Amino acid sequence: MTDLITITNDHLTARINPLGAELTSLVDAEGRELMTNADPAFWTGHAPILFPVVGRPYRDVIRVDGTEYPMKQHGFARRLPFEVIATSADGVTFRLTDNEETRTHYPFAFALEIAFQLTGATLSVDVAVRNTGDVVLPASFGFHPAFAWPLPYGQPRADHRIVFAADEPDALRMIADDGTIAEGERASPLDGRTLALRDALFEKDALVWDSVRSDSVTYGAENGPQLRIDFPDTPKLGIWTKPSAAYVCVEPWHGIADPEGYTGEFRDKPGVFEVAAGDTKRIALRVTLAAATAG
Repeated sequence: MTDLITITNDHLTARINPLGAELTSLVDAEGRELMTNADPAFWTGHAPILFPVVGRPYRDVIRVDGTEYPMKQHGFARRLPFEVIATSADGVTFRLTDNEETRTHYPFAFALEIAFQLTGATLSVDVAVRNTGDVVLPASFGFHPAFAWPLPYGQPRADHRIVFAADEPDALRMIADDGTIAEGERASPLDGRTLALRDALFEKDALVWDSVRSDSVTYGAENGPQLRIDFPDTPKLGIWTKPSAAYVCVEPWHGIADPEGYTGEFRDKPGVFEVAAGDTKRIALRVTLAAATAG
């Protein structure tokens, strides 16, 4: 088993697995776990990094200049070891670069850096997608953190909700049986800006906002401490769990699964950004433990 790297301050302690640069634990000053219990009856992930695709490619392939390359759901970064390139008591930075294995799935030169930093009661995750090649780099990227549901502060599971920072009047996307994006729409389950968490919401997979207007959400029970999740650089959002599981995933994405039946070029699919040769795309996530809020 890969040894986890621990970073800590007076408010939070985080443990990150170099395999996938995956946040595995986030505990408060009293040692209470804020993330999933990773019960294998439901899902053993914690917070995988999604790169260079988000969601499932149709028939598990992408196409680059007419050539098909095998690509599993959410990409390969979550399954590969990252190099540790910087450490301190309260921060650590990881890097993954292209190699012979990655180029069999994704024929591009890249460096993916993930920096974790604790500042007060906030965990910052700063991502840099660097194009180290001489052609335009098409890619998607997503976060997939699974937070404890319920949070460890004594409030009932049924009292937990997610409150959006802005109005979200748009309908949601639908997920096909093969994990791609189906035609049609799903009515928004929000009451105002509030999503009351219920297992029944997830009987047909994740809730997917194709164009989210908020750049943050707050998760928790109204009368308990909250997690504020800020995602200023990602235009899409998924929320997911499996019914009865002890976690809920809040997933800011800069990408989305293939449309059902998609056979076009990877660079032309919805949700793909492009990075010019020598340039860098930066994407940030902030998770802050805060006191209870009303509303």
